[in-house]
Amino acid sequence: MKVKMILPALTEAKSPFFRPIKYSLFPPLGLATLAGYLAEEDQVIIQDEHVETLRLDDAPDLVVIQVYITSAYRAYDLADHYRRRGAHVCLGGLHVTALPDEAAAHADTIFLGPGEDTWPQFLADYRAGRPGRVYRSSVRTLAGMPRPRRDLIKRRLYLAPNSIVVSRGCPHACDFCYKENFFRGGKSFYTQAVDTALAEIESLPGRHLFFLDDNLFGNPRFAEALFDGMAGMGRLWQGAATVQGVLHPGLLEKAAACGLRSLFVGFETLSAANLADQHKHHNVDRDYPTAIRRLHDLGVMVNGSFVFGMDEDDESVFERTVAWAVEQGIETATFHILTPYPGTALYRRMVANGRILIHDWNCYDTRHVVFMPARMTPAQLEAGYWRAYRMFYRWPAIFRSAWAQEGWSERLRHLAYVGGWKKCERLWDWVIRAKRVTSFSPLLEAILREGGPNSAEDRDPMPQVASPAGTRLRSCRWVHEGLTS
Repeated sequence: MKVKMILPALTEAKSPFFRPIKYSLFPPLGLATLAGYLAEEDQVIIQDEHVETLRLDDAPDLVVIQVYITSAYRAYDLADHYRRRGAHVCLGGLHVTALPDEAAAHADTIFLGPGEDTWPQFLADYRAGRPGRVYRSSVRTLAGMPRPRRDLIKRRLYLAPNSIVVSRGCPHACDFCYKENFFRGGKSFYTQAVDTALAEIESLPGRHLFFLDDNLFGNPRFAEALFDGMAGMGRLWQGAATVQGVLHPGLLEKAAACGLRSLFVGFETLSAANLADQHKHHNVDRDYPTAIRRLHDLGVMVNGSFVFGMDEDDESVFERTVAWAVEQGIETATFHILTPYPGTALYRRMVANGRILIHDWNCYDTRHVVFMPARMTPAQLEAGYWRAYRMFYRWPAIFRSAWAQEGWSERLRHLAYVGGWKKCERLWDWVIRAKRVTSFSPLLEAILREGGPNSAEDRDPMPQVASPAGTRLRSCRWVHEGLTS
């Protein structure tokens, strides 16, 4: 059969004026993984609208669309289009699991939760002529899962084509995170067998890897075994972890020794009350500065994640957070506006208290305010978010942050990275449109390959995710009387 798999573009990624590089970092690995379950004789194509123009005049038998919240409307338009053309349309992903009734109106089949157990069952039912309407995941294991069909990925269009996922979910349950709803009905954190993960790593070309796991350090025993197995591979890699994972004795040392060069760390807030309110208990009473020093001492760059708009935040939170991050020498920061995603505990609490103000999913992108904050107006929160980005990425702040590093090589690396990454965003826009993204990967690696725990040659502190700084959606701006003052 003819199968088409689509990752619709998030709203900002299709702006005719500016396209951030973060949308050209990683290929759609989830769709490539589902493609691994198809038969050899099936004709399969994967299209990622972030990096290519979709062909819509074809006639596939089966269309599979992955849906995130800010791509939901685009996904529904594509689904309706292909249903009119006679295709059987499947929708799955975070947003479908959160709002299944909404998604079901645009699909022949929907998938709730991860697809390792439901997708093979659907394929058997579809081939037998009796596909179901709803498949809900309940069996959680990565055992026997085929490798992703990387031959279907257009590597030249991505800056980090060697993305990989070796676990699912996270052992924690923060109120603002989608995880608990997506994994409902089964385990919410589980890993591959270590040998399976190492075999996939060995199969990837080049040196650079990008682990897309929500929390790569979430199972310390698994992580230690994985890092031991990666020792000697000569890899340079990036990932994400919690402060708790960074402070775990010996774990970070093993990660750095096998090639960790930058880490996305969820600090989220400097307020203990905010952490408790969002049930992010694993960050309460953690020594953030010590975690940062541990990373820097091992030659690992830090991309700190911060969320604005929690109930203890007032207008002073932006300046305080930026000043702290600069003082700590954090290389890059990713700021977010608190966003109550449907299906989360935060969303249910906001709805119950009548605090949801906007229901346009295009605005649920962590860059727009969709709820009533507790200690400031929506306009103040949104303006402060953008102000934080400007303050953190001004040259004086960049220099102060770089000089928080102990050595000249670390300072120069800091300046080179941030200057090339954040001060050349228009250049990256041109590179994306010219479809030359991958050709810049060796340049980035060469510029940033300094230091490291064992060898001056093994450094690649490219950050986890570029901060959003693109065109704003006018329809989401605060123009309502009473909300702007």
